[in-house]
Amino acid sequence: MKYSFNGKKLAGLILLVFNATTAQAADVPAGTKLAPVQELVRANGYEPATLDPNLAESNVEFYIFNDLFEGLLRVGKDGEAIPALAQKWEHQGNVWTFHLRPQAKWSNGDPVTADDFVYSWRRLTDPKTASPYGSYLASAYVLNAAAINAGSKPPSELGVKALDAHTLQVTLSEPNSYLLKQLVHFPVLPVNRKVVEQYGKNWTQPAHFVGNGAFRLNQWVVNEKVVVERNPQYWDNANTVLNKVTFLPIQGFPEVARFRAGEVELGYTTPPELYQQLKKTLGEQQLVTYPLLSTSYFAFNNRQAPFNDLRVRQALNLALDKEIIAGKVLGYGQQPAWTFTPTGAGGYSLQPGVAAGWTPEQRHAQAKQLLAQAGFNAENPLRFTVLYSNDATIKKIVIAAAAMWKKNLGVEARLQSQERKVTLDNINRGQYGVAFTRWLADYNDPSTFLNVFRSDSSENSPKYHNPDYDRILHQATAAQTPQQVQQYFQQAEAVLAADTPVAPVYYEANATLIKPYVKGIDFTPQGALYDKNVYLLEH
Repeated sequence: MKYSFNGKKLAGLILLVFNATTAQAADVPAGTKLAPVQELVRANGYEPATLDPNLAESNVEFYIFNDLFEGLLRVGKDGEAIPALAQKWEHQGNVWTFHLRPQAKWSNGDPVTADDFVYSWRRLTDPKTASPYGSYLASAYVLNAAAINAGSKPPSELGVKALDAHTLQVTLSEPNSYLLKQLVHFPVLPVNRKVVEQYGKNWTQPAHFVGNGAFRLNQWVVNEKVVVERNPQYWDNANTVLNKVTFLPIQGFPEVARFRAGEVELGYTTPPELYQQLKKTLGEQQLVTYPLLSTSYFAFNNRQAPFNDLRVRQALNLALDKEIIAGKVLGYGQQPAWTFTPTGAGGYSLQPGVAAGWTPEQRHAQAKQLLAQAGFNAENPLRFTVLYSNDATIKKIVIAAAAMWKKNLGVEARLQSQERKVTLDNINRGQYGVAFTRWLADYNDPSTFLNVFRSDSSENSPKYHNPDYDRILHQATAAQTPQQVQQYFQQAEAVLAADTPVAPVYYEANATLIKPYVKGIDFTPQGALYDKNVYLLEH
């Protein structure tokens, strides 16, 4: 993990002072000829479910939030946490103090203050908000967050306080070795209390919207586009070059067609069927391939029969030929997954279980034995429905998986596709038996993957519960050295491998289309982030 800071330790006080220039901005070389019109059009996959950071849960919203809002920290070029609104911070024991940029303003001209973070974090954690990330601050061990999210304490007791207009104090219940990494994610972005309370759920409409990012919301035409324009109130507006960004809810073949027609300049993802052709015709300059910190997997509802039977879950996991799905169904950098955490997350390398070293024949034989022990055979075949989002690439994956289960186990899997928002809602509510989904890292650390399965996690859609697993992650949070953290993370992955609450299928890679005149994009392990860094060359 690379940081550019000067560190001093004074009587137990750890002071971190960052140079303000480490906050990213457009870096235009001298003599560069810029396009006269600085307007970017990018594909963004799907229609955003919401533009409220306290209610969102996917990367579709994340990319838009990176333009409209700014939190205490943001993601750097290598996936590290760097200063954003917080220009410096220090901590003594479990008390962290963040110093905000005094010049920061909301898009309506109001100052951004520490009270905005207090309000937003309380709102996030309040169970009445029903945020998909309601337990996020609990996983960060912010004082009383778990009790508040469980409804046993009021939001006013959350361990966050405004010492003055530009000083935010965060108190933890115990040490957290990855707190700073967690603060780059969108659930902990500030929202404007005055606007939220005045307009309620309609505060995200363009006529009412107030943000604090480099851009402000101009249009939101459902299923057509989200348009943001440069925010003159942004504290670093002088270093922003783009004047407008348009997000289109498209991906796959329509995205490629509009890119070729010059109507899209930055892509979302490329269909695997077209990858080799596009690589040959466009080259690496216009088709950028890079690994994502993301795992695609089949989730099992651990509370629903027959998936409450460990043997059934293990059998379905072992019967998947993951190498074929990653290498042939997809085939542009995806890797078969035998741990939930992708290799290299946060600089750690977690080893898979013994099954990863078996041949396909060995896995299939063990899977048949387990399924027979669970009472399923040719006379009594296992039948279930697989829920998935209506997406051409995902459809190919679940069709391939269903064929593998049929061939290797005699399982009959019926496929049910739904519109993305409906699928996410059903998964969150536990209204499924088996579902195909993915987890994209909230931040660059194994904990963002492993915390999903904490018993009290609001993102624990498989409804997995293991007190030993919770205890191991608790120990990892308080660990004093990277070696100790690695040890506990490895133990946690071993428990997941044994319990198989989900079947990891592959670690994701992305192939993104980009016009050669679009510069400043950082393709991070979490995707193409921060349009404030982007500029367009004359073309």
